[in-house]
Amino acid sequence: MTTYPTLKMLIDGEWIATGHGGSMAVVNPATGAEIGQCPKASPAQLDAALKAADDAFAGWSRTPGAERYAILRRAADLLRERAPAIAAVITAEMGKPRAQAVGEITGSTDVIDFLGEEAKRKGGRLIPSRGQQLIAQMVTHEPVGPSVLLTPWNFPVNLPAKKIAGALAAGCTAILKPAENTPASAQLLVECFVDAGVPKGVLNLVYGDPGPVSEHLIASPVTRKVSFTGSTAVGKQLGALAASHMKRFTPELGGHAPVIVSRHADLERAVAMCAATKFRNAGQVCVSPTRFLVDKTIYDRFVAEFAERTGKLKVGDPGADDSVDMGPLAHGRRIAAMEQVVADVGGNRGEVVTGGAVIPGKGFFFQPTVIANPAPDSRFMTEEPFGPIAGIVPYDTIEDAVRIANSLRYGLAAYAFSGNLDEAHYLGRALRAGMVGINQLIVASPETPFGGVGDSGFGSEGGEEGYLAFTDTKLVMMAKAGG
Repeated sequence: MTTYPTLKMLIDGEWIATGHGGSMAVVNPATGAEIGQCPKASPAQLDAALKAADDAFAGWSRTPGAERYAILRRAADLLRERAPAIAAVITAEMGKPRAQAVGEITGSTDVIDFLGEEAKRKGGRLIPSRGQQLIAQMVTHEPVGPSVLLTPWNFPVNLPAKKIAGALAAGCTAILKPAENTPASAQLLVECFVDAGVPKGVLNLVYGDPGPVSEHLIASPVTRKVSFTGSTAVGKQLGALAASHMKRFTPELGGHAPVIVSRHADLERAVAMCAATKFRNAGQVCVSPTRFLVDKTIYDRFVAEFAERTGKLKVGDPGADDSVDMGPLAHGRRIAAMEQVVADVGGNRGEVVTGGAVIPGKGFFFQPTVIANPAPDSRFMTEEPFGPIAGIVPYDTIEDAVRIANSLRYGLAAYAFSGNLDEAHYLGRALRAGMVGINQLIVASPETPFGGVGDSGFGSEGGEEGYLAFTDTKLVMMAKAGG
């Protein structure tokens, strides 16, 4: 990427480069260099975005579903055309290797297409009446209203795309507040929607410090729905604020995904898939496989082969070298978090088999790390690392593995590998998570719901649930006039 776009907010159809709340630097995590200045919205600018969303809601909510679909389809097509340029921005802003960035964008276009189609499909249903006086019992899904969309930096196009498409397909207007360190990725996505014909005020984009901006937008009487993806701690705070104002709230929060590897598994395939997937996006993925629970009869072999594959990963600046397997962490705070996890290992509390240290030089690089047999109460086993650290634990029985897997309050994704059909079905039922993958590590597609349980949140995005999350259910019971 030779140039970084000028950062602008979108308020009531106008692109605004000046934030009355000041500005903040955007840094390339692979080099530590500043690449741009992001405007910060003032309270007055936030209020202008809220008014725009409120004013536009009446017209957009009455727009026929087929028209909303056509606009979203055009936005998806534009996103496909612009994928190479947007991928370069993703790489510069958060260090994702180029191929992974392109894959994120491609997946986002499919999500937009599917949710746009839902605008044509979701007509509601008729329920047969119990008596002759009732003519009809109709259930419809009405747009909930202006929605606030709060997204993190690890998937700076996919997560905003999923929320924007769900909201706009359902007939809602929206205000997007993306992560402060990946603003341009979100801006280029929003440009696709604007260029596709989204009317002014229907979609707005603001930047700023997460806490004050979120609190201001959620507290406004205009806002009827809040969709948040981020940490469990912040999700609980925002959920409490939304509840105090009786606002609909959909949180997709942290995870610490277990992977059970049975003695009946295809070991070579399991090791290859686990080692490749764990370090995707430097492990900064909410559904990243992280706690590997391996039958004791194959444990030593799994550790050795997993560590060997991990040690061969190529780490570097993906903006300068397209062949790297893993880029930097998003910012310096993630480096400090990784160091704390590793510092809690040693002696009888686990062994660092490979990695475990900061990579010296520019940027925020940490070695892909494998910890063997971390202690049950260790930082790794109890807290989401959200980085390039994997832990491998032996177990005696499959029931023990399930107990360890379900021992945390996180419940976003869980995985298992087994060639025994009965055991595979048992694991699918027994693992406590919103999404479970058996003999594969993919738990997301445009057609399927994405969400967790417990401290990983509630509700779902993606699939038809991604549309319905932005609607209210309405019942109309119609009787004969005059009885």
